[in-house]
Amino acid sequence: MSKLSWGMIGGGEGSQIGGAHRVAATLDGAFTFAAGALDIDPEKGRDFAVRLGAGQDRAYGDWREMLDGESSRPDRVDLVTVATPNNTHFEITKAFLQAGFNVLCEKPMTTTIAEAEEIVAIARESGRLCAVNYGYSGYPLVRQMQAMVAGGELGRVRLVVAEFAHGFHADAADADNPRVRWRYDPAQAGISSVVADCGSHALHMACFVIGQEVTTLSADFASCIEGRKLEDDALIAFRMNGGTVGRLWTSAVAVGRMHGLTLQVFGEKGGLRWAQEQPNQLIWTPLNEASRILERGSSELLPAAQRASRLAIGHTEGMFGAFGNLYANLAEAIHAQKEGGRPDKQNLSFPTAEEGLHSIAAIHAAVASAKAGGTWVAVER
Repeated sequence: MSKLSWGMIGGGEGSQIGGAHRVAATLDGAFTFAAGALDIDPEKGRDFAVRLGAGQDRAYGDWREMLDGESSRPDRVDLVTVATPNNTHFEITKAFLQAGFNVLCEKPMTTTIAEAEEIVAIARESGRLCAVNYGYSGYPLVRQMQAMVAGGELGRVRLVVAEFAHGFHADAADADNPRVRWRYDPAQAGISSVVADCGSHALHMACFVIGQEVTTLSADFASCIEGRKLEDDALIAFRMNGGTVGRLWTSAVAVGRMHGLTLQVFGEKGGLRWAQEQPNQLIWTPLNEASRILERGSSELLPAAQRASRLAIGHTEGMFGAFGNLYANLAEAIHAQKEGGRPDKQNLSFPTAEEGLHSIAAIHAAVASAKAGGTWVAVER
């Protein structure tokens, strides 16, 4: 297949997430970086885009300039990644979808349910792809878990327990650190901080793996550092439409926890346990049997996990590879779109705008529940 061209908005030099996207998009040779509006400072953004390989005429000062410039080109970019602060996701994603571009948006896709519903509708009407970067669903052994659940190896799933807890916002002295401050500012982050930032990843992974959606939930939020307007710790109990019971803990003040993304799935016939910091191993415990370790890269894994692996067994594949799997899936879908064909369904595992909408609805329900003292709240569908 020929290489596709790719553009990025946000994720400039020094960005926490921009570098990961740039490695992931080009990991399998599917995309070439062609255009960007990378920084809130127009000149810094232009300079960095040129250093990354964009032509002078495709190094843009802001996203509106990029939209105008790319829309008029016969060789416009095939995919645009939006990696800007939360409060800008809706406007940028909407504009590019309406102009006929495929979009990969950082999570959360929007800050309101109405905006998320509008993005879903525009994507459907335009026929463009709109994906959301719940990138951890790209890990090979997460896809192994999903395939095992779908194949009935666990039987009916009774319970799912998800965590995403770290301690990197635990220092009260960081109140004026711009990388931390915006996450607790409702004007930039929206109605939620750690649940939207980290908890949404864990919740999406739970939904992705067991193939169910959240219907009701009860939440307890805490702002452990004085002065924060949004939560830095949360505990959520939830119920799913397939009858599964769920538990989620997410925190930004858990000193000693590094990345802290884990998922445990407990079914009638056995249980699974995976941790993102040890991504090469999945613990599988069949009912009444000893636990065993499933290794990434093993020939015994199911096809979904084997397709998502690049290295031989024993070598570490991490976040770049997981994000790269989303870009690889998107590339196949875009090639099919351009050629009028149908992509292999087994390779279309990227999170969609519909999944982004479900996450936003769950976040809003959690905020409402927490404000009401933990009352059970229905998640809008």
